[in-house]
Amino acid sequence: MDLGSILHFLEDRSILVTGATGFLAKIFVEKILRVQPNVKKLYLLLRAADEKSAMQRFNTEVIAKDLFMVLKEKYGRNLNSLISQKVVVVPGDITCENLGIKDRDLLEEMWKEIDVVVNLAATTNFDERYEVSLDINTFGAMRALSFSKKCSKLKVHIHVSTAYVCGEKEGLISETPYYLGETLNGISGLDIDREKKVAEETLKQLSVENSSQEYIKSAMKELGIQRARKYGWPNTYVFTKAMGEMLLGHMKENMPLVIIRPTIVTSTYKEPFPGWVEGIRTIDSLAVGYGKGRITCFLGDTNTIIDLIPADMVVNSMIVAIVAHANQPNETIYHVGSSVSNPLTCTMFQEYGHQYFTKHPWIDKEGKPVIVGKVKVLSTMDSFRSYMTIRYLLPLKGLQLVNAACCQYFRGEYLNMYRKIKYVMRLIDLYRPYLFFKGAFDDINTEKLRRAAKESNVETDMFDFDPKTIKWNDYFMSIHLPGVVKYLFK
Repeated sequence: MDLGSILHFLEDRSILVTGATGFLAKIFVEKILRVQPNVKKLYLLLRAADEKSAMQRFNTEVIAKDLFMVLKEKYGRNLNSLISQKVVVVPGDITCENLGIKDRDLLEEMWKEIDVVVNLAATTNFDERYEVSLDINTFGAMRALSFSKKCSKLKVHIHVSTAYVCGEKEGLISETPYYLGETLNGISGLDIDREKKVAEETLKQLSVENSSQEYIKSAMKELGIQRARKYGWPNTYVFTKAMGEMLLGHMKENMPLVIIRPTIVTSTYKEPFPGWVEGIRTIDSLAVGYGKGRITCFLGDTNTIIDLIPADMVVNSMIVAIVAHANQPNETIYHVGSSVSNPLTCTMFQEYGHQYFTKHPWIDKEGKPVIVGKVKVLSTMDSFRSYMTIRYLLPLKGLQLVNAACCQYFRGEYLNMYRKIKYVMRLIDLYRPYLFFKGAFDDINTEKLRRAAKESNVETDMFDFDPKTIKWNDYFMSIHLPGVVKYLFK
């Protein structure tokens, strides 16, 4: 790859970003505006019924965030002028044809002007309703690509997926595509159109049976998990993302296509400032639960490698990939993670959490510090259930019998403890595949991209995405956990 100046490439370009209120999308938009204000246009697709509601979402869910603090300091009162000149807020919906854009003039303008499409629209819930996850993660990916095909000046289409489309594979996992109908367990019969029909027919049947909305929601979530596990994927999220990749590879023709597969995305490492995070994501569920004293034991393998990558490094890799693959009619996949070049073990993660929350305990709503201890890690589900029952539920039941006069109090304590155990059990059910994950993500393509950027000797520091530079102890103690406490603890 021969990379020229990244800033020069971005100058006077028009870029469409879908899912513009999402975590990575906001970081991408902030980065472009901060380092290359001479970008021609940033078209930001937001799910909204009209321009007014789209602009309201943009102002409250994007620009109002602390993430844009550095940009506000840089431009001051001129920021509004910059945004009005460079940003076009587009009301739409990735689940609809032409991305749900109703303004025909705007649609024609976008098809004529857009150079780069960055598809970041996704639902990341592991157990999302099946029809919702299919519509956004699978067919939404297809609709975004169809939109790109109508853009006469298109240089490259970027699709952000997840490294965990690999399911529970072991060993070194390569940066290779998934083909239409491919499954992880070898079972044949995966047909994406059929999956859509299964979801639609199930939903229709539930409606005919006059099921409650709550039951329908639960049933459709369960359907997604069942369909995923039938073909070897552990949850609805990674299954529907994998099918989205299959459709892209099948439909791309001669379009320049880049699929970015980040691992577990964490708070910003450097830009626009260290520690910004939004939304409780995967391991942060554990950090929040542990810091608040809700998690005292867990299921897992202490030797498991937890593959983390800061969000700004993911965004930098996306931007460099845009420049590297402009006008290159092929499909390239990038794993953006740390498990090969800078592995972090479950034990290290556990130790950093214990150190941090011992030094900086969370103050609860009664003004008392939450004292944390070392988490007891159990290696099997049976041992975990037994431990939780013996440690928490049986003593409370015994106390209820002895203290019949205080039955109301102990009943309340029993219910509270039951809810705590239910919370931990849900986390374990969702994250079990990753707590025993035996794979590592080969990033040879990503390493080639890093080397090409370095050899070009242009703006290397500005677009750094090398996980080897991360010192995990410093990152957790000084950046990530303080950021989690500041932005995620309630």
